[in-house]
Amino acid sequence: MLVLCGVAFAAVTGTVRAANPVVAIETSHGTFKVELFEDKAPVTVKNFLQYVEDKHYDGTIFHRVISDFMIQGGGFEPGMKEKKTREPIKNESANGLSNLKGTLSMARTNVADSATSQFYVNVKDNTFLDKAKARDGVGYCVFGRVIEGMDVVEKIKAVETGTAGGHENVPTKDVVIKSVKVVKEEKK
Repeated sequence: MLVLCGVAFAAVTGTVRAANPVVAIETSHGTFKVELFEDKAPVTVKNFLQYVEDKHYDGTIFHRVISDFMIQGGGFEPGMKEKKTREPIKNESANGLSNLKGTLSMARTNVADSATSQFYVNVKDNTFLDKAKARDGVGYCVFGRVIEGMDVVEKIKAVETGTAGGHENVPTKDVVIKSVKVVKEEKK
């Protein structure tokens, strides 16, 4: 098997597949697929995939949507009910990846190593969140990128938002994450 630019080519079968794990995030607005950069953010990807395996994300919502910034989900159920999570993980923001449009990153508090289950998709280039440019000197860990269905992300970023339960930028109608599943990505 030959690997070029993060894509593995199977010379014998003629198939092409992503070198890293791929997940399908099915939402009430459609499905998008994300390649996870296991090679660049192993702790973060392992953590995310454990939440996927536990079906933690199923039935959660995109609870924070800022149309010119990002869409964030993975931690709340409808009604802004926060879900229980595992212990926080190490921040891998020094992995050389940038918070560019279409990338998936971990949300966290002001504490560097505080990410648990919440993630966000950048809807524009947000390089000020990269470790090299972050005001706090820490930054936010990029661990994947949308490889299919960016139009779904665009639909989500356009939803109407308001304030709910003391939180701002909450969609007025729930944007539900129906499921997150690992998929085999093979194309001819």
